[in-house]
Amino acid sequence: MHKKYFSRTIIVFALLLINCPGTFAQKNETVTGYVFIDNNQNGIKDGNEEGIKNVAVSDEVNVVTTDVNGFYQLSNSGYGIVFISLPDGYTTKNFWQKANSNLSFALTKTKPVTSFSFIQASDTHISEKSLERMNRFRALVDSVNPSLVLITGDLVRDALRVSEKEATGYYDLFKNEIQKVKQPVWLVPGNHEIFGIERHLSLVSSKNPLYGRNMYRSYFGPDYYSFNYGGVHFIALNSLEFEDLWYYGSIDSVQLEWLKKDIALLSPSTPVVTFQHVPFFTGGMSISPYEPDGPGRTLEKEKGVIKFRHIVTNAQDVLAILKDRNYPLALAGHYHYQQKFSLEGVQTRFEQTAAVIGPSEEGVIKMPSGITLYKVINGKIDEGIFIWMDK
Repeated sequence: MHKKYFSRTIIVFALLLINCPGTFAQKNETVTGYVFIDNNQNGIKDGNEEGIKNVAVSDEVNVVTTDVNGFYQLSNSGYGIVFISLPDGYTTKNFWQKANSNLSFALTKTKPVTSFSFIQASDTHISEKSLERMNRFRALVDSVNPSLVLITGDLVRDALRVSEKEATGYYDLFKNEIQKVKQPVWLVPGNHEIFGIERHLSLVSSKNPLYGRNMYRSYFGPDYYSFNYGGVHFIALNSLEFEDLWYYGSIDSVQLEWLKKDIALLSPSTPVVTFQHVPFFTGGMSISPYEPDGPGRTLEKEKGVIKFRHIVTNAQDVLAILKDRNYPLALAGHYHYQQKFSLEGVQTRFEQTAAVIGPSEEGVIKMPSGITLYKVINGKIDEGIFIWMDK
């Protein structure tokens, strides 16, 4: 869940934040800057470099757009991060930055594309013991050579129930390994990225500045955002909330309001692809046995009401926001099984890919490890091809 840090809290955490430069605190200040074409690749807007208009800039709460000169002004009330929704036909080294009073984003122009491919991978669960799987994953990506890669959460072995030292070790390892992928990689967090919330096991204080969603943000920036490529608007969602010790599938209210603002800037005809960890709909609960208790239990109290834990229980709220949009595909992970789910009269395909970490088995059903390759031509997304990692 989002926890806004007010000025009194910032004072209390001041010494902790000095010793933890990778953490984020809420900043209530105006941020200004430019989004521009960095012709000489020096990362600085020189006098002859052109600004880019109509680029969305956000702090995970507010969304503004750049003017004709590429200038923006944002009343920052978010979580210490400012990011752009990367426009079509551009690339950048950094689509997000830590909030500051003056932030500019240097972009490079690329050739426009009308056809491309992308990979959805999920559940890498990285640790020293699983590096061979990551090597195999990178080799497979290189052999396919997609335009971009989406990884839908559970990036690390665990941050939920381990110490800060162990959790940051996994995060550091993933960051190092994923930088070896040659193609652009876009991430979302899974439940295993939520730091320390099972405090009876992690022995981590809820006052730790990296607690909960903050560890992910400190390493990878916004835990929900959007970008554009090849005429498609991709929306990364964080499909997890937590209460006290336990996580559950949900899109929080602040994120829903951000989504409305993000979508409002699009033409209704623009194809939208969402990607997240916990799915909106799944057959996974039919495959997996019911678990009445334990860390993977099936049910959890969500704001006092018992609900299914491993799906997004307010999926209808998201679909209501996107109902009049061209929304062909919703991607997720979490269950380690490739699944495809559709509803009569609903254009959106709800699909999940398998895990990178290894094959999964529930009873007599065995699902191979693998990734899914999608091809897009003129905004039309094909059925996707599942690629086995162990063949």
